[in-house]
Amino acid sequence: MIDRETFVELMSGVCAPVTVVTAMTPEGRPYGSTVSSFASLSVDPPLASFALDRSSGLLAHLQPGSRVGVNILGAHQQELASTFARPPRSPGGKFDGVAWTVRAGLPYLPESAGWTAGRVERHVDGGDHILLVVCIEEAEPTPAAPLIYARRVFGTHSRLAVAS
Repeated sequence: MIDRETFVELMSGVCAPVTVVTAMTPEGRPYGSTVSSFASLSVDPPLASFALDRSSGLLAHLQPGSRVGVNILGAHQQELASTFARPPRSPGGKFDGVAWTVRAGLPYLPESAGWTAGRVERHVDGGDHILLVVCIEEAEPTPAAPLIYARRVFGTHSRLAVAS
């Protein structure tokens, strides 16, 4: 078995999309967290997945059957990624000072590079994280450049130069 530091260093070299996953309580309180494990799982049916740390405050609001939103951040939204990665100062506090609206009953961050919403189908045990499988019900792609995280820095994707 490899040591923790080797595994963390290896995985830091894997480019990951940066998203803010959101939920809304029945009382209308928004919750959200930066997540870099969002991935497509299945086309038929449309399923996606992401993982949350077992200690995540968001996890309690995303039980099977819960509605969930995923804001795929754009290259211009690094500050939002940092804001939603920090512990909240109060319940729903990550949204203080952030431009957001409600879309499909979920917190939505305008100007994101993409948006999707769905319902949590199930949780899968993943060690210190829980993998959430989501049935996608709504999606809006945009041509905006996505925010990517690798080697502990933010970046974006670009096409390789074509050899002449």
